[in-house]
Amino acid sequence: MTRPDVDVTIAVHSASRPIARAVASIVDHTTADVRVNVVAHNIDPEVIRANLGSYAQHPSVRLLSLADGVHSPAGPMNHGLDLSDAPFVSVMGSDDELAPGALDSWLALQRATGASTIIARVLLGARGADPYPPVRRGRRTRRLSARKDRLAYRSAPLGLVSRERFPDLRFTEGLASGEDLAYSATLWFTGRDVAYDRTGPAYLVNDDATDRVTSAPRPVHDDFAFLDAIEAHPWYGRLGRADRRALAVKILRVHFFDAVLARTRVPEGIAAHRADLLAVLARLEASAPGVTSLLARADRSVIDELEREQPDPVAILHFIDARWNYRTVAAMLPRNPLLALHRQSPFRTLYAGLRSLSAT
Repeated sequence: MTRPDVDVTIAVHSASRPIARAVASIVDHTTADVRVNVVAHNIDPEVIRANLGSYAQHPSVRLLSLADGVHSPAGPMNHGLDLSDAPFVSVMGSDDELAPGALDSWLALQRATGASTIIARVLLGARGADPYPPVRRGRRTRRLSARKDRLAYRSAPLGLVSRERFPDLRFTEGLASGEDLAYSATLWFTGRDVAYDRTGPAYLVNDDATDRVTSAPRPVHDDFAFLDAIEAHPWYGRLGRADRRALAVKILRVHFFDAVLARTRVPEGIAAHRADLLAVLARLEASAPGVTSLLARADRSVIDELEREQPDPVAILHFIDARWNYRTVAAMLPRNPLLALHRQSPFRTLYAGLRSLSAT
């Protein structure tokens, strides 16, 4: 085919993944010229060809193969990006699909705004619409700001990316997790006129995979190796304090407390991981001074317990549960009342997410 408008890369590593459904949602419901790069990752590509059925012969579908022996989507996603030459690129999970017209809607918004990145509206299966990013009232679709619109809360770079603006941007290889975090942070903090297709056809995240594997917690360092990748980007060193806080507070709220929760359930006990978790906390506070002051009181209680020489996992679980009770002061306000209405405070962040949901 001639050069398409969009190159979409889908990595698939298992014969059980419904790859034909993902591909069909693109080629059957898109008016624009699109090419779907299906990357058979560490699996015989003929197995994936069979699963594609008639779509294997579709002129808009290209079956690629990568055998790197690494259990990470970064390699195959990068392989697809390396072989893309369309003006815009997109990535997609093999379990997922696009609502009819989604790509056309993203392209239309890009042409109207000149945005370097279009953020997709996401539906999370039975859970409904994704409230993130929790953008501002009045400017929730165009000329978005990484800090003011809290774009870092959208970790997965779902939508449309300008290849001209980001020709060499790739997922971070060699990580056990978080391979998309430096990629997406680069989109948000260095993008131009980022736009959000908040009411358009959605990216549909399905949860019907039958071969997902739940692994034991990794070393804490491995969980946060993505920080090295973020800090290695030249743009990170140029960020001001407010921007660093906006990024760091999201990492704390989402990734740090998930890491703490996972280690309350390990046989050796959370005390064995206490020093490493506190080292991550200190690293984030050093790079974004004052970030912990923006956390909710329940969050700070988790940290207080973690700082004890023998932290009580039961107490930590109690405080982690409390941070999800949004009807309480502990979950909605920081300890310093003067920070209650800070843009990155829990109240304003959660309220913006609720507003975003009500407007879709």
